[in-house]
Amino acid sequence: MKITAGILLGQVLFSIPAAWGFARYRFRFQRGLFFLYIVMMMMPFQVMMLSDYLVIRQMQLMDTMGAVILPGIFSTLPVFIICQFFREIPEELLEAARMDGAGEGAIFFRIGLPLGKAGIISALVLQFLECWNMLEQPMAFLKTPSLWPLSMFQPQITSETAGAAFAASVFALLPAIWVFLAGYDFLEQGIQAYYGNCPHEKAAQDG
Repeated sequence: MKITAGILLGQVLFSIPAAWGFARYRFRFQRGLFFLYIVMMMMPFQVMMLSDYLVIRQMQLMDTMGAVILPGIFSTLPVFIICQFFREIPEELLEAARMDGAGEGAIFFRIGLPLGKAGIISALVLQFLECWNMLEQPMAFLKTPSLWPLSMFQPQITSETAGAAFAASVFALLPAIWVFLAGYDFLEQGIQAYYGNCPHEKAAQDG
């Protein structure tokens, strides 16, 4: 719970403003940096594990929850998902707010966050499901069993511990089911918004 909550809180603080910046502002090397985000998003953990390990060891975070939380905070997937929703906000609406005297911070909090709520919740639901069931990151960076998430203990099931393991699996599954059901409508909106903005989908609708 601590690992998942720490990662999601960090993503709220960093991923949402980053997505807003990519979606609504123009700056030097923007396209190249966003392309780098996409490349990083497609890379599996095994590719990034060595570089993560070197940074974490240099920061003296090995065998601490920070070793798992810190890389997760700066995951590129939430930035990519939320950015697509922020881009759908009409520029005319933002210009009207600026003409009324609203600052950039007010526009972000009063317009950007409410209109991008579906994308934000969709990204957080997907990240919760990923973080709640993560296995490779704790296995690589955590050595103390008391720091392990429940997903690390489940592969150690034996015939003697099958009953306790089944009970633990049920408890591990319940939060994931609850979060999925609570965010189902937002996930559905996110899928519809994505396919509704695809060029081939628009062409099919026009045809």
